[in-house]
Amino acid sequence: MVNTKCECGHNNPVGTTLCEYCGKPLDEGNEDQPLEMRYEGKARRSQTQNQTVLDWIWNFFSSVKVAIYLIVITLVTSVLGTILPQERFIPSNRPEIYYAQEYGIWGELFYRLGLSDMYNSWWYIALLSMIGISLVVCSLDRVVPLYKALKNQRVIKNTTFIRRQRVSRSQPVPEEEKEAVLDRLAHTLSKKRYHVRREEDSILAEKGRFSRWGPYVNHIGLIIFLFGTLMRLIPGWYLDDLVFLQEGETKKLPDVPYHVKNERAFAELYDEDEMPQQLDEMPAIVKKYETRVTLYEEDPETGELREVKRDSILVNHPLKHEGLLLFQSGFEPNQAKSITLSVEDRKQDQELGTIQVDLYDPKTKYELENGVTIRILNYFPDFVLEDNQPATKSEIPNRPAFIFSVDSPDLDEPEKSWMISGTNLDDVNEANRYGMSLEEIETVNTSVLMVRMDKSLPVIFFGLGIFMVGLSMGLFWFHRRVWIRWEEGNLLMGAHTNKNWFGLRKELEQATEKADTPLNFSPEQPEQR
Repeated sequence: MVNTKCECGHNNPVGTTLCEYCGKPLDEGNEDQPLEMRYEGKARRSQTQNQTVLDWIWNFFSSVKVAIYLIVITLVTSVLGTILPQERFIPSNRPEIYYAQEYGIWGELFYRLGLSDMYNSWWYIALLSMIGISLVVCSLDRVVPLYKALKNQRVIKNTTFIRRQRVSRSQPVPEEEKEAVLDRLAHTLSKKRYHVRREEDSILAEKGRFSRWGPYVNHIGLIIFLFGTLMRLIPGWYLDDLVFLQEGETKKLPDVPYHVKNERAFAELYDEDEMPQQLDEMPAIVKKYETRVTLYEEDPETGELREVKRDSILVNHPLKHEGLLLFQSGFEPNQAKSITLSVEDRKQDQELGTIQVDLYDPKTKYELENGVTIRILNYFPDFVLEDNQPATKSEIPNRPAFIFSVDSPDLDEPEKSWMISGTNLDDVNEANRYGMSLEEIETVNTSVLMVRMDKSLPVIFFGLGIFMVGLSMGLFWFHRRVWIRWEEGNLLMGAHTNKNWFGLRKELEQATEKADTPLNFSPEQPEQR
């Protein structure tokens, strides 16, 4: 049992340090020390409830230390995630191989720790969610008792409460002068924009109370900001991806009902007369990269494409349509699109014809007129050997390699033929009757478009706006209170503020001087008794 009944007769909740009714300290402690005025001495839920699992969870998230730890952990992991590019920005669909090849042991460690796709990982989302929960619980744990205490402030306060304020003075005032002195003090304080209340021989003057809610407005802004970032997980709300688009190609954009066609992609160079004289001997310099595109919208019922916009995309001048942005992110000239292979019957020294292989979408079977059938058994767009096994680094045909199967009525069984770009494999295919040789390469310009959409930005900016309002409330306004009480021939004055104590002392000295009751509130000045 804890006795929290004050001598004034008021029963206070367990954990209260200052009487809710008169303000008298319930634990006298060191009478020379100023009172702890945080939350007006009221008990917080986290300090009084420790019996259930819900109480333990509440107490855990209401801790400021826990909130700081969560923020620091999130910041550190966010920094680690920027050391190497995330998976969506690498030119490979096999990140488990790409990171080890490009960055060695550190790249492999980066991938194995889950940092390669960190911002979409469950644990990073859990960290953000825990920060949001901590902000909500911390705010409720503190704002509720503070609101109740400020709403129910009494004018008449215990003399011990007034004397133990950080700014406190007393002065003898005869009883016949008390009314005039109290009236003058109330008038001068009201002139300084204090809201003045008076009961019997006591005065409570207060101003700037709304500034106490600044930190909690900050918390509301941060909660909305975090909520906006988590809204990016909703399908169709956030998109940040790269699309490689060849001239003449139409491709569906990821996660949105739009298709885009690359009508033409080109790079324009500076003319000789546009170049400064000292740069005449330098290589050609690109003046601009441009991609002319057509944007189509897909009908959800019929699947038909309807043209919605035509535009040219240049660097820093994206195509914009209903929140969708297409940026010019890269330009790759003369990229291989298809190859034409000549098929030869070596036994009869006869050309049998040609086949054209689309390097981005090859057929599995090709037939020639004389009954020769060619099948693609394996295709490696970006050929590489891994542990002496063929593999591909990416889906871009930087070094295409094929394993063909050639069959004809003149063969007892199909024969296999290898073809690797830039490699002479005549020795490997020497025993084959049918040979294939490269006859032509078709190239096209390829544009790299950055596709972006972020419907959560209004929510994020709204949260940041509220955060700035709360920040301004806490920085530029101060909550100041002055308690005055006449008792047994002494005039007691105590004051409290949440910041700028020097300004409060100066203001009280001016107010008391105008009220013809001058008091010196300098901290080094001994209190007048």
